Amino acid sequence: MHRGIYLLEEVYFHPMHSQRPLDYLRWLTGYKRADEDRTTGDAELTSGMSVRSHDIDLVGAFYAVGITGHVQFKAVTLWDCIGGWDGGWRQMLDIYGNVDPRLFLSNIDGMRHHAYSRPMGGVPGTPDLQGLRAEGYTAPFFLYDVATVRPGAALDYLAAVREQRAPILADYNHRLVGLYEVLLNDSEVVTFWGTDMDSHLAVQRAYDAALGLDDEVPGDERLLQWRRTAREFLTGPWQEGLLAPFPGSRLSNQPTR
Repeated sequence: MHRGIYLLEEVYFHPMHSQRPLDYLRWLTGYKRADEDRTTGDAELTSGMSVRSHDIDLVGAFYAVGITGHVQFKAVTLWDCIGGWDGGWRQMLDIYGNVDPRLFLSNIDGMRHHAYSRPMGGVPGTPDLQGLRAEGYTAPFFLYDVATVRPGAALDYLAAVREQRAPILADYNHRLVGLYEVLLNDSEVVTFWGTDMDSHLAVQRAYDAALGLDDEVPGDERLLQWRRTAREFLTGPWQEGLLAPFPGSRLSNQPTR
């Protein structure tokens, strides 16, 4: 049983070009739909579109909800490298051989301002994204956070998330989608959750009430305790934000527009 290998990409667009994220997400989900009929191991480098493959699976394409702390006009994508290191990940690396001119994504020139990628490895307790896909799981919103932890503490932090935070959020209708160690570095982690608006608001109000800042709903001391536990591992930024799944992507409950 090999470790799951994933890729998280954050794509940014020049301010005031609000149509760029829409154009990009339409392009991305459209070209990946064309890979549906490919079989395992079937990969092809094509001009202007980069690698076409069944094993590089676009599981989620999202528009970042800017008011929750994201840079404005941002898209986030979650990829499953089916087959792990020797599967989709190897196919991704193969396209860089000899810097083939077909590597460059000319079909979206000028669309993106810049982008950042995080290679990630699943840890114990991480759901199988292909299992979620087979189940047909969707959610109106997804919550993800990126945290900086002490060097070498990523697996311990994620174990604490699994054992302590996940049961709390489950009580608020948040479903765990991923627990990821960011690879090729020693101090970053990512977690992913599916939820809905009312559940998101319920967590925020329960947290406020536990602080004594909301007397209209019950407080949940467990939310404060989790923050205290998390601070035992964190050494740098911790940022959480909401994502809206783009219609036509795997984790969206809306058809393609």
